[in-house]
Amino acid sequence: MSVLERAVRDVRTALESGRVTPATRTKFQAVALLLRDERGRIRAQTDSTESQRTARLKRLDDIATALAKNAVRHPALLALLAEDAVVSDEARALEREMLRRAGIEAPAEEPAPEPEPTAAAPAKPAVVPQSVISRQMANPFLAPDYSAVRPSGPKPTPLSSWELLDPLLRSFERAGDGTPACMPLPEPTTRKVPGGRELMPHQARLVAAAADGHRTFLLADEPGLGKTAEALLAAEAAKAYPLLVVVPNVVKTNWLREAGLWSTRRRATAIQGNGDSVDGFADIVVVNYEVLDRHVGWLGDFGFRGMVVDEAHFIKNKTSQRSQHVLTLAERIRSFTARPLLMALTGTPLINDIEDFLAIWEFLGWIDEKKPRPDLMDALTETGLTPADPGFSAAARRAVIDQGIVRRRKVDVAADIPERRVADLPVELDGATGRSIRAAERDLARRMVTRYRDALAARGSDPAEGIDHDLVRRVATWEQKDAAGASNGDNVFTMMRRIGQAKAALAADYATQLARSAGKVVFFAKHVDVMDAAEETFARQGVRYSSIRGDQTPAVRQRNIDAFVDDPGVAIAVCSLTAAGVGINLQVASNIVLAELTWTAAEQTQAIDRSHRIGQSEPVTAWRIIAAQTIDARIAALIDDKAGLAAAALDGSEEEVGSSTDAQHATLVALLTDALSA
Repeated sequence: MSVLERAVRDVRTALESGRVTPATRTKFQAVALLLRDERGRIRAQTDSTESQRTARLKRLDDIATALAKNAVRHPALLALLAEDAVVSDEARALEREMLRRAGIEAPAEEPAPEPEPTAAAPAKPAVVPQSVISRQMANPFLAPDYSAVRPSGPKPTPLSSWELLDPLLRSFERAGDGTPACMPLPEPTTRKVPGGRELMPHQARLVAAAADGHRTFLLADEPGLGKTAEALLAAEAAKAYPLLVVVPNVVKTNWLREAGLWSTRRRATAIQGNGDSVDGFADIVVVNYEVLDRHVGWLGDFGFRGMVVDEAHFIKNKTSQRSQHVLTLAERIRSFTARPLLMALTGTPLINDIEDFLAIWEFLGWIDEKKPRPDLMDALTETGLTPADPGFSAAARRAVIDQGIVRRRKVDVAADIPERRVADLPVELDGATGRSIRAAERDLARRMVTRYRDALAARGSDPAEGIDHDLVRRVATWEQKDAAGASNGDNVFTMMRRIGQAKAALAADYATQLARSAGKVVFFAKHVDVMDAAEETFARQGVRYSSIRGDQTPAVRQRNIDAFVDDPGVAIAVCSLTAAGVGINLQVASNIVLAELTWTAAEQTQAIDRSHRIGQSEPVTAWRIIAAQTIDARIAALIDDKAGLAAAALDGSEEEVGSSTDAQHATLVALLTDALSA
C-alpha cells in the first residue's frame, strides 16, 4: 500500500507541471495495473477476516480515487484505463520493479505468446449478489424454462447460398423511398397509462405493436421523443418480466426514475459496483455497460424475458468487450425464451458507417455473424428475389424494416415541439494565444506536406503532376495514428483542445449575455479545463451555475440537474458533452452554447436535444462558438457534411451516404490538400 501511495504522489507532482510526459504515462499505467491486481489478490485471501479484507479494500479504493482525481483533466491518461488500451513494456517493467520494492516476488517473466485473434480478453472476477442467491433459493421455479424455444436449425431456402449481409446494408444506402424507415404500426385503442398520464400518439402506437405480439424493435426515434417510456410500457404490454436494461452509467438513475413514473406496479433496481445493494426480486434490473463484465454470469441465468439496450450505438464495435457481453446476454435470453422482447434504443444508430447496424441487428436476433436468422430469411425469401435482381434492394430494405425498425422524426409526430437551429458564432482568437494556435496549424500542415513529398520521392513520382489524392489520404491516416498515440506535441487533438481553452472565456461571456437577456442557458464543453475556465468566468461575473460532469456520483449529478431545472436563480448549466449529452432533460432552457466542437454530428445532436424535446415551448437555438481562421471552422463544416448519414439511411433522404472517413481524418485530408494547392 505504501508503495502505491508513494507512486500516486509522484504522479500528482508530475501532473502539477501541466504536461503529461512518457514517464508519467508509464507510472500511471503501472499503478493502475497494480491496483487492479491487488484488488483481486485481497478478494482471494483466505487467511484474513472479512473485516480485514474490507479495511484493505477501503484503503485501496482511496488510493484509486486519488489517482483518478489527479488524472481526470488529462484524457491521454484516462485512455490508458480503457479495456482495449495497450500495456507498454515500460509499464510492465515498472510494475515488476514496484512489486520488488514492496517485498513481493514478481511472477517469472515469460516470453509474450503470439496473439490469438479469437482469444477472449481476461474478465474481471465474476460476482453473484447475495440477494440474487436468495431469490433463487426462495423460488426454484423461477429457473429458465427451455421447453418453448424455437428450433434454431437452418432451413434451406433459395437464398441460402447467397451472401446477404452486405446487400442488406447497401439497401439502406440506395433504396430509400422518401419516407423514414419505420415498420407499420397499429392504431392504439387507448393512450392512458397508470398514474393518469397520457402517451403521445406515436408512443402509444409502438406500445400497441408490442401488445399485438411484435417482439423486436430498433427504436430509432429522434432524441427527445420519449423512447424510455415507450420501452417500459412495451415491456408491460409484452409481459416481458424480469426485464434487463443495459444503459450508459450517466442515465442509470434516470431509468429508475422513469420506471417509477411509467411502471408503477413493477419494482426496479440498479446494479452498482459488485451488486451488494441490488434487489434480486425486482422486475426491472438496470445495469450500466461499465460493470456488465462482472455480472454477465448471473444475469445470463436470471431468467429475463426481455432486454433493452439504451444508447445502442455504444455496441457498434462488435470486438469490444461491452458489445460481446450484450450479444452474449441476448443469445442467452433467446435460448430459454421463445419470443423475448428485445429493444435497441438510440436516436443516433449510425455514427460513422452503415456497418454500425450489424451489432444492433445481431443483438435483436435478426442476423448472426454471417447470415440472416430464420425470421428475416423467411421474409427475404417471400420477396421471390435474389441480390442479382433489380428490385432486391428495395424489397430487402422493407423486409428488414418490418422486423422492427421504428424511426419517427419530431417534425412528423410532435408538431408542438418547435424547430431547432444551429447558429455559428465566429470569434477571433487574438493575441499570443491565437498566433500560437495558427502557427501550430501551419506547422502541422508543413509536417504533412513533408511526409507527402518524401513518399512521392521514395517511389520516384513527379510532384508537378498534380495532387495524388490517394497518397493524401494515406498521409492523413499516418498523422492520425501518430496523434492518437502521442501525449504531447502539436497534432489535431492537442490543437482542438488548445482552441477550446482559448474559446472558453469568450463562450462563457456570450452565455452570460444570453442568460441575462433570454433566461436559462445550457453550456456544453468537451474538456474539463474548458468547463473550469467557464465556471471561473461565471463566478467572477456573479452568475449562478450548476455543473454536470462525468466524475460526479449519481446523487450529486441529479442534485445539480434539479438545481438548474427548479431554481430560478441558477442561470447556466455547465455540462460535459460526454457525461450530459444523453439521458437528461434540460428543456427549461431554449438557448444552448456549444463551446467546443464534437467530432460527429450525432454528438452535437444529442447535446442540442437535451433542450429540444417534449416539454419545450420555445424555439431552440444552439450557438456554436467557432474560432475563425483556424481548423475549428473546417471541422464545423465537415461535421455538418457528415450529418446526412443517418438521414440517408433512416429518414428516406435521397442524399448518398458519405464515406466512413471520420471528421478527424477528413480534417487532416482537407488541411493537407489546401496546403498542397497553395
